[in-house]
Amino acid sequence: MNHSIDVNRFSRDRESSAAESAHIMEQSVTSNIDALLPSAKELMGEIALAEAEEAEKQARAHADADAEKKALVEHLSKPSGISDEEAIRRGMKIIERAVKNRLTEVEVFRFPNQLCTDKGRAINQQEPGWENTLTGHPKEIYHLWEKYLRPRGYKLKAQVVDFSGGIPGDIAMTLSWG
Repeated sequence: MNHSIDVNRFSRDRESSAAESAHIMEQSVTSNIDALLPSAKELMGEIALAEAEEAEKQARAHADADAEKKALVEHLSKPSGISDEEAIRRGMKIIERAVKNRLTEVEVFRFPNQLCTDKGRAINQQEPGWENTLTGHPKEIYHLWEKYLRPRGYKLKAQVVDFSGGIPGDIAMTLSWG
């Protein structure tokens, strides 16, 4: 029986085994690095996805706000259903609070320009007859002022108080007595 060891073969096997181990180890390190370090393209994909999600979220919020505003305009364009006496009572609470704070005027109502037949143009231009453009709740407030408050010396001013995007937006009705 030949127990001689082929040193060359042993050396070659060892070198081959070491090379294989190094290769496997290199692959393992490479896959670990790949797991740790995404490519620039992958990062840009993540950013694009996050931006798309944020844009979708903002679009939903904008749509929700539009729906709420539409519902508000719908509600305010219909008769309030409250009596003149109740409306005066509510108005007096606002006036009394202002007087307590030594004010001579107070904003009594603010509304979207869609409640004017001309979207607030006549009010913005302070044209005579601007009150004829009012609808819904603002029209009721104007008539309450005209019928009950004006004869008692109160003044009513309507003005555009918001110019979102450079165009008339919300309109405020301010009552004054001084």
